[in-house]
Amino acid sequence: MKVLLTTLNAKYIHINLAVRLLYHLNKDKHNIKYKEFSIKEDKDAVALACANYDILAFSCYIWNITQTIEVIKKIKVLNPAIKILLGGPEVSYEWKDVIEINEIDYIITGEGEIPFGQFLDTYPHVELIPNLVRKENGQIKYIEQSVTFDVQNYDTLMPYESDDVAELKNKVCYIETSRGCPYKCEFCLASLDNKVRYLPNAAIKQNLLHLMQYGKVIKFLDRTFNVKKDFTIDIFKFILANHKPGNVFQFEITADIVHPEIIQFINEHVPPGLFRFEIGIQTVNQKANLEVSRKQNFEKTKKVIEQLHHKIEMHLDLIVGLPLDYWEDIKYSFEEVFKIFPSELQLGFLKFLKGTPVRLKYESHGYKFDPAPPYQIIESNYLSAHELQQISILEEVLEIYWNKKRAINSLKYITANYSVFDFLLGLANHFNSKSNFHRHSLADVYQLLNEYVEINYNHDHKLKQLIAIDYYMAHKVKPQLLFLQEINKQSKQQLIEANGLNLHKYRYLFFEIDFDYEKFRDSQVLIEGKNNLILKYTGKDYAELLF
Repeated sequence: MKVLLTTLNAKYIHINLAVRLLYHLNKDKHNIKYKEFSIKEDKDAVALACANYDILAFSCYIWNITQTIEVIKKIKVLNPAIKILLGGPEVSYEWKDVIEINEIDYIITGEGEIPFGQFLDTYPHVELIPNLVRKENGQIKYIEQSVTFDVQNYDTLMPYESDDVAELKNKVCYIETSRGCPYKCEFCLASLDNKVRYLPNAAIKQNLLHLMQYGKVIKFLDRTFNVKKDFTIDIFKFILANHKPGNVFQFEITADIVHPEIIQFINEHVPPGLFRFEIGIQTVNQKANLEVSRKQNFEKTKKVIEQLHHKIEMHLDLIVGLPLDYWEDIKYSFEEVFKIFPSELQLGFLKFLKGTPVRLKYESHGYKFDPAPPYQIIESNYLSAHELQQISILEEVLEIYWNKKRAINSLKYITANYSVFDFLLGLANHFNSKSNFHRHSLADVYQLLNEYVEINYNHDHKLKQLIAIDYYMAHKVKPQLLFLQEINKQSKQQLIEANGLNLHKYRYLFFEIDFDYEKFRDSQVLIEGKNNLILKYTGKDYAELLF
């Protein structure tokens, strides 16, 4: 019996940990392999690569379920005798419509280690396996049980030991140190398992060593990595003692409970750029937080971020559409979080994931959501469809101008002097009327920004100068002159001689502005007065600013 564990990842750089764990638990007893694809690959090619097996097991999520079903139908045409088994969070709840698809034979709900192993051991006699959905004489059979895998059994397992080590450096490598989440946020599947179980410490470190040796980006899957202070510091110490140049480590943390000793340890020992923290702020509105059983102290969260931002790259998340979160609440949350100036700010939209409490009681808040994955909000008692559409295009320009770091100076200035939410919303509508969010040139990004400011903020010459600085600093080679014009030749020659600039090796641009840019860049304090800027272009790195 030939078995293939597989999945369709969202991107080529992603790796599926689940198929590797199930493979290594069963490889010594069964003829089993694993292979990954991505959702953008040709469906016929994927089907052809999977069709020559007896059992095909797919790992299913909101981002791949539609494409997975398309591939399965093609596989069944090529090999009608193949048996299709699905598992993963997307088929663990409300699975009736999925199992009724003719081409799908089995579904495992919940944690897969125990039922999947029993399935392989007893197939085709699978009648007594817990949490296995199957078809028998046209009827659906299901024995639901509470089945929890003892993660201490992973004491010697190395999920990546069969991977080509040359490939790991090009991937995001995922590692699991615990399962479960202590919180009960009603929009999140992790809230359904409130018992946090830790994997064996020795196994965690053994896997980390392997990934640090051969990988680059290592992402921890723990929902709240910093629950245990001593464990957190121990792993941090292990990383600092063993990491390789180029390694980056990403953790999902709950910022308002970060222990002072963790903060002290990071500030004293962790070099800048080594760690990234994902922090789900979601909303600043406490009424909305309480309505979804979420606890958060934003002031504590903000304080922790401010204490660590010089060491840690911060990725902050907001969710649009939570119950009791109206337009003005979302605007307030956005502006309060933006003032922190995170490395990345993700503006997501409420999704009604199967199995989550927010999906089960959607009618009580007047929610309408897309019935197809990813089940995103359409409207509610608190936000109209038009308001959600407006925020969605704001999210597009947030990505273009802030997260891609095209207008950092301009948006910091806007935040200090205007409503950054209103500014980005207006810019989003202007951009959308003139161009395409996903097909545009770098010059378009700045010309559209400048156009919008000329129309709505024409009096603000410092903002125009900051747009010009953002534009000129976003290039590796000397760009076309736009927005600001260079100083005269005589002044330029004086600066060249005074600074000993090498015109044969590098290219330069020379400007005069009305404020101290260095002071503004470092502290957002704007001190008026004539200042010269020199930008150096090497052709390899982004423009270097000389003062």
